[in-house]
Amino acid sequence: MAEPLRVAVRRGEIVECLHEVHAVAVQDGSIVAKAGNAALVASLRSSAKPLQALPLARAYDNLSEDELAIASASHFGTPEHVEAVRRLLAATGGSEDELDCGLQDRRPPEPVFHNCSGKHAGMIAVCRAQGWPVEGYRRPDHPLQLALLEEVAGAAEVEPGEVATGLDGCGVVCFGVSLERAAAAFSRLERLEGGDRIASSMRGRPVLIGGEGATDTELMRAQPEWLAKAGAEGLMCAVSSSGIGLAVKVADGNSRALRPALAAFGAPLGLDLPAFAEVTLRNSHGEPAGTVSGL
Repeated sequence: MAEPLRVAVRRGEIVECLHEVHAVAVQDGSIVAKAGNAALVASLRSSAKPLQALPLARAYDNLSEDELAIASASHFGTPEHVEAVRRLLAATGGSEDELDCGLQDRRPPEPVFHNCSGKHAGMIAVCRAQGWPVEGYRRPDHPLQLALLEEVAGAAEVEPGEVATGLDGCGVVCFGVSLERAAAAFSRLERLEGGDRIASSMRGRPVLIGGEGATDTELMRAQPEWLAKAGAEGLMCAVSSSGIGLAVKVADGNSRALRPALAAFGAPLGLDLPAFAEVTLRNSHGEPAGTVSGL
């Protein structure tokens, strides 16, 4: 097994912490680069959102770039984000009362402000298009969630029974596959039916995918030919316009190691992110107090 990437947290002369990062790149069905364990199973969490949005793109050919982008987002709940969710609901006959994503700490107490509300709006829209009941759409035995399991498995080119499942933070099913299969799924995204529209919307509206300062948003701004979607617990999946799919996972789940790891692993693959190579840590006075960077 190739050695994992190592990212160090330093304060002056002190190395406070080391993070191990596993990463793999896949193109045309083959691994083209790896660091660490490409077979490591990771919970995709929000990195699955572009795959979960595929049925939405196929069901509605009149949705705007904003409406497709927000369905793939883990957004910050800004007015721009919330308005995009509301437009998606309006365009597909849904309502905010149908959103079953719960409430989120430190946000207004309305489901539309939840960072997964765009995904849920898209799920409601697919239920309506397919004639499935909206009620209970997030439950594992609902036709929607069973279809999304098939969707993720198909993108990763595995059998549905090979996909690990669990309960996501917003209440829907989440999926676990190996990093190699996650990278392969992203490498194929634009070749899947509806995937070209999802990819175009994400690249065209990166601020809707996360928000100002989000790692996936800033990656796409810096490298417009790439698409990126963060998951939870230190996961990032991405794909270039040439079909190089990446999956990068911080072993201990701390996402502060992602930017230096992406800069180091991505550079030989054409993902040029010099601003990610070293992250400055600031103290409560706003002073530079440390760095996060590769060893």
